[in-house]
Amino acid sequence: MAKIGVEESLSDIQQALREKGHDVVQLRQESDAQSCDCCVVTGLDSNVMGMQDTFTKGSVIEANGMTADEVCQQVESRLQ
Repeated sequence: MAKIGVEESLSDIQQALREKGHDVVQLRQESDAQSCDCCVVTGLDSNVMGMQDTFTKGSVIEANGMTADEVCQQVESRLQ
């Protein structure tokens, strides 16, 4: 399955993605996202500085306001 990077605070989403068979890694720093097929972030500190450096070629999903199931659906649709 896919390698998904998830912010540390999103433990419910990490668990849901593991149950679906994905390889989940915690995003602690930028380098953690480099080999991920997709990343899930909270969106709470989204582009505060206005910088546009990218560290992954995979999709980035902002989980703000979404349930774990909704995030799983988004991940799976973007990986197809």
